[in-house]
Amino acid sequence: MEVIIKIKIDDTVIARMRKGEFVQGSLHYDQWTGEKQFNAYVRKSRMPGYVPESKTIAELDNGWMKETKTLIIRREAFQKRLLPARILAQMDRGNQQAKDVIIDRELIEFC
Repeated sequence: MEVIIKIKIDDTVIARMRKGEFVQGSLHYDQWTGEKQFNAYVRKSRMPGYVPESKTIAELDNGWMKETKTLIIRREAFQKRLLPARILAQMDRGNQQAKDVIIDRELIEFC
């Protein structure tokens, strides 16, 4: 048994499919027109090797702090073999270091 389903698709999506590219999107039933529509997701294409530009602010004991245009990123890693109390102490020390770095940056910036 064959079933023919008519779907409304934009010409740009069809052109991308003819090139052999994958097209991700959502397929839904439009109540107003009574047709099935495919809306392709509009995503930014990233160039190969794309890495958002970030500047290292500080090297912490167990990680680092970086700055992008809109974010300050902090990352820490701990060894699993350590006891939970030791890990918590290292986290507290990392928090204090991160706070000190931010305070120092503000003091340097406004003085």
